[in-house]
Amino acid sequence: MTRLFFPQIDKLRYQVLKFLFYLSFPLIAIYLLLRNPITDIVFLMYGLVLIIFILFQGQYYWKLKLQRLTGQPFDQKKSLALFKRAKSINGYLIAFIPLVFLFQIYLSKNKVSLNELTIWATVANLFGVLEHINYYYIQLSIDNSEDLKYLKRYKKLKIASLAKDLRENEI
Repeated sequence: MTRLFFPQIDKLRYQVLKFLFYLSFPLIAIYLLLRNPITDIVFLMYGLVLIIFILFQGQYYWKLKLQRLTGQPFDQKKSLALFKRAKSINGYLIAFIPLVFLFQIYLSKNKVSLNELTIWATVANLFGVLEHINYYYIQLSIDNSEDLKYLKRYKKLKIASLAKDLRENEI
């Protein structure tokens, strides 16, 4: 029974991530650009771009997992290389977060204020970091009862599926 259930979970994950990647976050970015001067939202836009980039990786990964479960062919070697490259790029993007924050402060004429945009920008950048961790290191999300049972039994979070696949060099 669980074997029949997993394709539905993977399909649902893929559809949700695809929706977020293609619609939600780009619309938020467009809205922000129309409502605010660019000098006020550099840090926030950076966070949104980081999220979009990492969610693209997630939706692509779950698309490949779904293709694998349904027997559809894909280029595994090319896909693994893409994820290894993306993981490295994510690391650089995450490392630049403090620099972008400092640039935002510079654009704001060195006035650091804890306004709504700064809070949202911090949340967006933190969410991007957590998504990276969720895909490439530890599965932070508990998506189903199996994940919850694992957490209760072993008192720790699972290794991320993509991390396992990269380690085993197979999707």
